[in-house]
Amino acid sequence: MEEIIKEIDLQDCPICGGPAVLEEEGKWCFYVMCMDCGCHTAETPYENVSGRLDSAKKAAHLWNIGKVLRSDPGE
Repeated sequence: MEEIIKEIDLQDCPICGGPAVLEEEGKWCFYVMCMDCGCHTAETPYENVSGRLDSAKKAAHLWNIGKVLRSDPGE
């Protein structure tokens, strides 16, 4: 995963300005999450190793254009 992280540029959180992290879930998808407020992108699935980088880039793109999910208390 380190090689993927080096190729991906993540902007600060569009909600709170906190730092973002690219996460891989169960070797089937990627998503980006804010370390401060917890908002995140949708999961971007992949089916094989060759689709892994594209999935990570898609999650980063969603994050960088502000397409995030947010869960506030009481929602």
